[in-house]
Amino acid sequence: MATTCTVDCLSDAALLEALTAPTPPTKPFRPTIPRRDAALDPLLIAAAAASGPHVTRNHYSHDFFPGPPAPVVDNASFDIASSARKRLTYVSRQAPRRQRLQASLTAEGKENGILRETEPLQSSENLPPVTKKRRPSVSLDLKARNNLSTVTEAGASPKPQPAPRLEIKCMARTRIPTPHGPAFLHLYHNNKDNKEHLAVVVDPAQLEDTGNSPVPAIRSRSLDSVWDEKETEMDRIIRGAYVGRLSSTHQKASDSPVSSQSSNGTNTLPADLPAPLIRIHSECFTGETIGSMRCDCGEQLDEAIRQISQPITLSNSQTIPGRGAVIYLRQEGRGIGLLSKIRAYNLQDMGHDTVTANLMLGHKADERGYEIAGAILHDLGLGFEGASCSEGVRILTNNPDKVEALKKEGIHIVDRVAMVPRSWQGRTRAEERSEVPVAGVTLIGSKTVHGDDLDKYLRTKVLRMGHMLPLWLSEAAEGVVH
Repeated sequence: MATTCTVDCLSDAALLEALTAPTPPTKPFRPTIPRRDAALDPLLIAAAAASGPHVTRNHYSHDFFPGPPAPVVDNASFDIASSARKRLTYVSRQAPRRQRLQASLTAEGKENGILRETEPLQSSENLPPVTKKRRPSVSLDLKARNNLSTVTEAGASPKPQPAPRLEIKCMARTRIPTPHGPAFLHLYHNNKDNKEHLAVVVDPAQLEDTGNSPVPAIRSRSLDSVWDEKETEMDRIIRGAYVGRLSSTHQKASDSPVSSQSSNGTNTLPADLPAPLIRIHSECFTGETIGSMRCDCGEQLDEAIRQISQPITLSNSQTIPGRGAVIYLRQEGRGIGLLSKIRAYNLQDMGHDTVTANLMLGHKADERGYEIAGAILHDLGLGFEGASCSEGVRILTNNPDKVEALKKEGIHIVDRVAMVPRSWQGRTRAEERSEVPVAGVTLIGSKTVHGDDLDKYLRTKVLRMGHMLPLWLSEAAEGVVH
């Protein structure tokens, strides 16, 4: 039994020697010949050291070494310390869902652009993230810095400064022929937002450079002022600072600054001259451009320009062209933007009104502001003390909040003119179809906006937003519409 075990062990040893020896054995049962190569390959040791302990046996090293290939090193003189090379660290941009949800509940997560899944999608989320630069630590002395708050924590920001004073500037003006008569389109820039607001000035008397108009012209002071001492007369004319009607034969730049006196050289205005008629209109792509009947915005814009363009008859039987302005503010969807407005429409189709839909999206019922509108009216010389039209202005609106907001901006409002929807004015559909078509300034034009969506929208503005419209007109209109 012992002899058999000894023979088997020797056979196994011989087989192991044959498999592991550098050269085949010369004779059986000879002593094991030591391997001539190193027990551990220095290159394998270097690779393991460069990869780090976080790399498993299945990964080895997925990183790469920048620069030219490393020279071949002799195994005998290889030094691990001298072969250390700078490696790139891989940083994952996609954390596990559990960590992302946890980060969304912290201020750090919100600062990095991670929002809760339950929060409404904001319009700014469609923009690429903005990298915030870390501010250096600031230390202020409370007494030496006029009672400014002391900042000692690294990375903290100082007390926010008040917003700068609003400034607007008319960048260009041009004549626009409309179905209701000529108008002048003014484009404004401001330091409050990056939007280009507009003013549609209806004042056809400016087209005649005769000096016989009994009323002053409605002109932009910022446009007519001198922008640069080196500007030429042609520079002024190209941006719209001209008088009369611009043509190939008539090119006359305006004076700067334009006098607040009337064209006939006097400050006396006709006693029975009505105040200029104005409207503050907010942009509505759906109602003005594609003719949506969810609202009456397109109809209101056309009706405002039509009413302002109506001729004015004075007591001496003299007739002068209509005068006024439409201030066109880029405040889509009562200030919430087109994206949220489209989503609000879907909520309205589900049974909610326009106010509730805004609130469900995290907005206010009305987020519009009228500071820029007040500044534009000041620039045009409308509705404030010392203006060329010092008698004030009449405003086309049903919104009492708009009237109060303009009064806070220093605009003198002498009268409010209601904007009654055409569908509430008692005209039947048959009468409307029999009338001769009249072009308008929007897709709706002179036609009437009507429908269940519009009726619900108008009633919501009256009942929930306080718009000054008598609902009995709607009920009376329903009795004659067929």
